Amino acid sequence: MNGAEAIVRTALASGVDVCFANPGTTEMPLVAALDAVSGMRPVLALFEGVCTGAADGYGRMAEKPAATLLHLGPGFANGIANLHNARRARTPIVNWIGDHATWHLAADAPLTSDIVSLANPVSGWVRSVRRAEDAGADAAAAIEAALAPPGQVATLIVPADCQWSEAPGPGPALRRTSASAAPADRVARAARALRAGDAALLLGGLALRGSGLRAAARAAAATGARVLHDVFVARLERGADLPAIERLPYFPEQAIASLAKLRALVLVDARDPVAFFGYPNVPSRLAPEACERIELAAPGEDAIGALEALADALAAPRDVPLPARLRPALPTGALDVAALGQIVAALQPEGAIVVDEAATSGAGWFAASAASPRHTVLGLTGGAIGQGLPTAVGAAIACPDRKVIALQADGSGMYTAQALWTMARESLDVVVVVCANRAYRILQIEVARAGIAEPGPAARALTDLTHPALDWCALARGMGVSAVRATDADSFAKALAEAIADPGPALIEALL
Repeated sequence: MNGAEAIVRTALASGVDVCFANPGTTEMPLVAALDAVSGMRPVLALFEGVCTGAADGYGRMAEKPAATLLHLGPGFANGIANLHNARRARTPIVNWIGDHATWHLAADAPLTSDIVSLANPVSGWVRSVRRAEDAGADAAAAIEAALAPPGQVATLIVPADCQWSEAPGPGPALRRTSASAAPADRVARAARALRAGDAALLLGGLALRGSGLRAAARAAAATGARVLHDVFVARLERGADLPAIERLPYFPEQAIASLAKLRALVLVDARDPVAFFGYPNVPSRLAPEACERIELAAPGEDAIGALEALADALAAPRDVPLPARLRPALPTGALDVAALGQIVAALQPEGAIVVDEAATSGAGWFAASAASPRHTVLGLTGGAIGQGLPTAVGAAIACPDRKVIALQADGSGMYTAQALWTMARESLDVVVVVCANRAYRILQIEVARAGIAEPGPAARALTDLTHPALDWCALARGMGVSAVRATDADSFAKALAEAIADPGPALIEALL
């Protein structure tokens, strides 16, 4: 057994059985190990950002890591943006990065780089294998680190000679760490704050699962408190059978107004909310300065248990009736953001996983889908665009029995359009809806917010995606995905219904 085989055997013994890969010369022993050791599913991506984004989507849904196999520092650098998103989502991921043989590093060959310095900002754990004898133990340590609550990116750098040289065997059995309970004094403090009024619960992480939402709704029913979540979430369960909670507005002025009357904000696996960007004369923190911040459960602690303990401390009712909510009817006529959202909400099936990177085009769907059947939302946690299509790949591999709908803005979709090829190659059950407004619309909004009433030709050119217009249908077909263009509500509804009914990947270019 060599070091590469020890790594793969260790991963399989720990339940890591999917590898999103774009390997090169320094990873050939690991590539060979995927044949020598059966059980690992290798998934080829044509760009490293697809590998890392897919690992993010997989980890969010499977609740265990996938591996990525990346080529030296430059290959890893191509995947950093989506690892930034994964870090913000607290997704368990294990990166395997090949490096030059240990004795070759001093030669400073063209692809030599400081991989550790590249990996540190997006990883919670980084290690370089020093000897082939350590490869199995180091692989086990990486997986254990990735799974440590609340989850993190773990990066293992493996020099080529540590892959091909003899190793004694796989690493030790995985030791899983459970989330710790939130201290009782926090529960009592949060209960007092909610009883006092003008308070809200801000949920994140595991608190956004169904049982967390129900427990929060109990606490709200007992006290009149509001229940909120941040605008971009790692994973949110929604649907007609779950309490619907408020989403904080994206723009800081609106969020500040929404929170202005709060005297207390109870954080449950969530951060104190901040503005996405700094603006003149706008504070970074969105809740009032005088608002008391109370951390009920920190990341890595048992958020759902803390919410249930809080509801019990408040003598909250066990069952909270849900208000009647109507699923939207199918609109007809022009296709705009509202109509697109209503159509997706009306047609999405039970158990759908909706990957939302629609940017300005997604608001209509989010507002309309609260009464849709139970579904899961995966959001753009770190703001690094180009996440949507790769994350849909990973989610589809993690949950092959669930339909994945990728609501994708056209501008950010071009960052990782190569994910379409992987969807076709793996026959993934993904419907991609490209919201084609042919612009970086959010930047056009920001130009106006900056007080530029009449942007000049340079500003207009840098936010415009025409001249030439992108042809998403041609792009998709060129990578093996069937595609149609919808120009009005009726044609979009027909195309979406057909794509949902058929297994396998499909793309709809919705002209807005």
